[in-house]
Amino acid sequence: MKKRNVWIIVLIAVALAVLWFVKTNNKMIEAQEQTVQAWAQVENVYQRRADLIPNLVNTVKGAVDFEKSTLESVIEARSRATQVTVDPTNLTEESLAAFQSAQDNLGQSLGRLLVVIERYPELKANQNFLELQAQLEGTENRITVERRSFNQVVQSYNVLIRKFPHSLVAGIRKFDSKAYFKAAEGAETAPEVVF
Repeated sequence: MKKRNVWIIVLIAVALAVLWFVKTNNKMIEAQEQTVQAWAQVENVYQRRADLIPNLVNTVKGAVDFEKSTLESVIEARSRATQVTVDPTNLTEESLAAFQSAQDNLGQSLGRLLVVIERYPELKANQNFLELQAQLEGTENRITVERRSFNQVVQSYNVLIRKFPHSLVAGIRKFDSKAYFKAAEGAETAPEVVF
């Protein structure tokens, strides 16, 4: 009778361990999918910005005899930014850094374009341009929100797979940590404003 009770206890322990493993694995899969979904949302807002740029460039071209080199740099930066893709299942520091670099270059080109536009009062009065500028500004705000949201989801996922005993399942099932968006280099230093 004692031998039978031992086997029942062993079977119950094994069944509980298997159930815990399956539940933990499913929880990690769900967290991993949330990172993929959050990344898709980040890409969505960056794509919105890329889609607005041709309209902005055409509006600027049509309104004034604008500096060709400024427009070309925006068009080239947009082209480079849309060519850099990231596999959401493999969010490494390197892939995010390449993506972020291309997007930062596009943002800088847009910034230069908007600075140069200040010299053209007739363009600043153009309703199409003003609407596109407002949409672009709103999109930049959305990018900030989605990047923050992405980092929060990644943090939750990374914490989940690193905590003991979940780390045991993560190691067996090869759940790797995901990379975060980081501030652009030099962002910690405030720009010097000279009047």
